[in-house]
Amino acid sequence: MTKIPFRPLPFRFSRSVAAFAAGGLLAFVAAQADLSLISRSNAAPATVAAASAAAVPGPAAGAPLAALPDFSALVEQVGSAVVNISTVTLAKNSNVSGINPNDPFYDFLRRFGIAPGMGSQQPQESRGIGSGFIVSADGYVLTNAHVVADADEVAVKLTDKREFKAKVVGIDRRSDVALIKIAASNLPTVRIGSPDRLKVGEWVAAIGAPFGFENSVTAGIVSAKSRALPDETYVPFIQTDVAINPGNSGGPLFNLKGEVVGINSQIYSRSGGYQGISFAIPIDVAMKVKDQLQKTGKVQRGRLGVTMQPVTKELAESFGLAKPVGALVTGVDRSSPADKAGLQPGDVIIALDGVPIEEATDLPRKVGDSAPGTKLGLTVLRDGKRLEKQAVLAAMPSETAPQARGESAGGGRVGLAVRSLSREEAAALGSSGVVVVGVNGPAARAGLQEGDVVLAVNNARVSSPAQLKELLDQAGKRFALLIQREDARLYVPVRTD
Repeated sequence: MTKIPFRPLPFRFSRSVAAFAAGGLLAFVAAQADLSLISRSNAAPATVAAASAAAVPGPAAGAPLAALPDFSALVEQVGSAVVNISTVTLAKNSNVSGINPNDPFYDFLRRFGIAPGMGSQQPQESRGIGSGFIVSADGYVLTNAHVVADADEVAVKLTDKREFKAKVVGIDRRSDVALIKIAASNLPTVRIGSPDRLKVGEWVAAIGAPFGFENSVTAGIVSAKSRALPDETYVPFIQTDVAINPGNSGGPLFNLKGEVVGINSQIYSRSGGYQGISFAIPIDVAMKVKDQLQKTGKVQRGRLGVTMQPVTKELAESFGLAKPVGALVTGVDRSSPADKAGLQPGDVIIALDGVPIEEATDLPRKVGDSAPGTKLGLTVLRDGKRLEKQAVLAAMPSETAPQARGESAGGGRVGLAVRSLSREEAAALGSSGVVVVGVNGPAARAGLQEGDVVLAVNNARVSSPAQLKELLDQAGKRFALLIQREDARLYVPVRTD
């Protein structure tokens, strides 16, 4: 059998899930996507949106519990709207085998991946695989952010074997949702269901490409809803026992009506493979992200400016609460909306605009769902007294990586995406500059890496992303970037011809 090449463990394993391993340490690897080719077609659309509840009957009334649903009709009706995604990412070639290990500069050059003759070496290609599903007949596809983030090439393969080069419209790492677009029309689409109507124990099915085996179907039941995972602030995950493996990332989770209720995103595993616990992003969360990405290429979330922790039974007793509910404020950011509203450490936020906060994780989700500038009412318990506060939400800071491809310094010609230094970073560095958050093309070939700080273009100092873009626009096809990597500074020659 011919082996299907794929990046080892091209599936996202969240640090969050480590909390589920009692006393264990789990390593989770971020999945990439995949690549294919380019083709256009005006093939007639398939009618997959007509799946009905009757199409996939469950056990008849009074039937024995052992009766299992038949998913064949569901697959026939919705399978053609599921796609396979492949990516190619250029990785810096750090080979320094051409240098004598006894050379006094060997370790220095190896550390930076820059050596005589390396400019002629080709960058290494890293390939990944994933899944997705078509949400509009004109070619919009939903998938996971970790499938396509940082990829230099993204391609989509349909069930009819047509392949298209895809454009990344936008990614949202905080929810792990991405929207990509292919140049096609009259495509089959999925129907969107309601995760709120899902019941624990209900049958669900996944379609994807585990380990590269395209259009594979697995099924199981909903194990839990609104599952909170540490470090996954904005997503109330659907937990299932559906078999999910590397390559399933970004694929749809269907209910028995043939409606998408989630995007398969993570698994809990000690081995790197399926072990009976899978997590999906509720489709209503994903569609809110999709709408913003399609409109602006990025997602805006409200920010309150507090750090918090759950209220345990013991803490509830300490703070005079009747039961352990709400979010206990442990810190308030200076000049934040929370600070301006008068919140203090030790406050317990029990309601937001009159809606009770049952768990601490409810607060960031509800705040994040609100647009910057929204005025929210906060019900707070302080020293046993009930207080009403008003806060006008600020905007959540941008993610540390670009939310959409093409928002790069140099107009994409250089292949360099950057962000400003934080105050703390600038103080520690003792200099102005910008932080590299994405590299591809010429920048990748030159050996630049994420985390490098660009200090200057030739002899012109850099103080902001806008200034770097201006300097790169003025630069010729060959120039040098002064960078700082950890404790060392070095000029890196870049060629764009």
